[in-house]
Formats: sequence, C-alpha cells, structure tokens
Amino acid sequence: MKHKKIRIAILGSTGSIGTQALEIIQEHHELFEIVLLSAHKNWELLNDQAKTFQARYAVLTGMGHTHRNLQLGDPTITKTYIDPLALNELVCLPEIDVVLNSLVGFAGFSPTFYALKAHKKVALANKESLVVGGAIITELLKDSQGSLIPIDSEHSAMLQSLIGEEKESIEEIIITASGGPFRTLSIEQMKDVTVQQALQHPNWSMGSKITIDSATMMNKGLEIIEAHWLFDLPIEKITPIVHPESIIHSMVTYVDGSTKAQLGPPDMKVPILYALSYPRRLPLNSSRMDWTQMHKLHFEPVDYSRFPCVELAMESVKLHKGGPAVLNAANEIAVEYFLEGKIKYIEIATIIERCLNQIRFNSTLSYDSLVELDQQTRAYARTICQYGTT
Repeated sequence: MKHKKIRIAILGSTGSIGTQALEIIQEHHELFEIVLLSAHKNWELLNDQAKTFQARYAVLTGMGHTHRNLQLGDPTITKTYIDPLALNELVCLPEIDVVLNSLVGFAGFSPTFYALKAHKKVALANKESLVVGGAIITELLKDSQGSLIPIDSEHSAMLQSLIGEEKESIEEIIITASGGPFRTLSIEQMKDVTVQQALQHPNWSMGSKITIDSATMMNKGLEIIEAHWLFDLPIEKITPIVHPESIIHSMVTYVDGSTKAQLGPPDMKVPILYALSYPRRLPLNSSRMDWTQMHKLHFEPVDYSRFPCVELAMESVKLHKGGPAVLNAANEIAVEYFLEGKIKYIEIATIIERCLNQIRFNSTLSYDSLVELDQQTRAYARTICQYGTT
C-alpha cells in the first residue's frame, strides 16, 4: 500500500540545511512526514524538533556515555539513540522513504551508502559522500532502486539544466562560485586573515566548516568532484568561475553552442524542496527575482594562485583512486585546526598538498579501505598541524 505522505529522515536536522528543510515540511505538512531526526551535539534543539514533528526516532551522534540516559521528544512517541553508528541501521527502516543527508564531512558517507543499499531516495547535501566514495556510490546505484538527488544549489542547478538533454550533447558544465569573503584579497593580505573574517560569507548563511571551505574555495573544488560523479563527466569538462552575485547557480553549455542556466536569489530552500519533491515542483514562499529591474551579473576566472584548494581538488581525482579521500580528510583536519586558531588560513592548502604528496593508496577501493585511508590521512594531517608545515 502506497503511503499518502512522503516519510522523511533528516540527518543533521539542527544545522542550516536541516532547519530550513523542517520549515519547508511545515509549509507542506500535507505532503511530508518526519520519521527520524539527528544531530551531533545540539540535543536541546533536537529535543524541541522531535516534539514539534513527533519524530519516531531521534539520534545524537556526538555525545559521550554520560548522556546515555538522555530522552528526546515525547517518550511515548520518540525512541532516542545516543550512538554515532545508529544512523547506518535506522536509514534502512521500511518506514522511511527519503533520507535527507546534511551531515558535515566524511561522517555523511556511511548513511548515504546504507540508505542507497536499502533502495532509499537520498536528498544529498553531504558532498563528501561523493567526494570520498563517488566510485563506490555510483557502482551501488547501478544495483539499487534508490536514487540520489543533489541539494547543493550548484548541483541542483546542473540537474535542472540537464533535464531533457542527452549526456553526449554536453560540452561543458560551468559551476559558479561567489568567491567568498576574500575574493579581492592578495596573497600577502591573506597571510593575516583571522577566523572571524573567514566566517563572514557575503551571500550565504552556513555552518562554520562549509563557510571556511567557501573562503578557501575548497568548497568549489569538492563540488567539482561531486559533479564529476553525479553526472559521469570528466573533470576537464567542469569549469569553475567566480560569480559574486550568486544569482546564476550553474550553467551547462551544449555542443551546439547554447547554454542553459538556473537562476534565482540565494535561497537554499529552493534546492531543498526540489530534492524532496523531485521530479515535481511544489510552490514555495521564497524571494523572487524582479526582472523588470536592472541587474548586473559579473563573472571572472578563478585565480588558482590565490585559491590553490580548487586546483588541488581537481588534481586529486587524477592522482589515484583514493586521492579525493585524502584531500577531504586533510581539509577537514586543517579547517578544524584553523577554527581553533592553531594554524594560519594560508596553511590550510599547504597541509592538504603535503598529504596528497605523501599518502599513497594501493588497496582495492572499498568501503573499509576508504575508512582506513581517511583515518591514516587524518593522523598525518594532525601531525603536520601540530609540528608545523615547514
């Protein structure tokens, strides 16, 4: 029997994507139902969300044994898990139709893997799932009745621009970047960048890790790798450009010279709703572009000398099968140390490059070998962060 409502699990429900997704679900409560919510440590907000949406399951993935007896939501409705591994099993439950994965970093790979294995639709805001395990995920999709729909504004724009087109007709995907807070800074000026400055994004409101990735433009590098796997295109066919207004979210140029683009004000609710309702479009109370007014849109190439993380990401794909996993793990550790004030902003790229140069991957590509490579890289990156990059 087909259920009237789409039953949803939101992984990372207390973050920016998760909270916006819940607002959308409230707006379309007749279409969507919350089954599972998860957070890392923000148990107070998760508790409120579980009560509001009457979630059957609430999961905390980052709390220690001292919180084992914590009960979230209404105990007569909600079952609480204080366990980082619980999501791998819960996303497979038959009462879940869609898994919205907005976890941060490599932690999101496992739930994506298990959800697809269980033939779920995954609305993906965790780009690391494809950055680290793109080959595994795409192979899994061949045998899965599940699907993978991107939530990132850039990849949603690509998907919308590709509907009705043949892959053979794609000449190039153009992925846009705001340029972040340091778009106009020189390399010399970047040497003195503070954590507070790096967290001031001009267009988007995001979590601290992804905001730093936007400042270094590593976020764009990760998105290029994600697009490479999502649309089965060589890296050489994906071109990053800087577009400060963040109005055009991505473009696709075809072999006849025409280009299709998806445009709109910076608003993550649009790609979130599109991923949840795909292939349908649902009404959304969001801002619109006023095309009767004059608008100026600017474009410029990415300066790899000032933003080396983009080029490192593109090169990691060509390095070896584990290259992107090394890149991602090194970046996560470097960003963590920068946010703690233990390394400089410009050292983030240096740490990543050293890890890419030093760490080899000779194993067969598998879930277990990627986990091992991730752990090895993190240990090496921590050593560099602690003892210096020179």
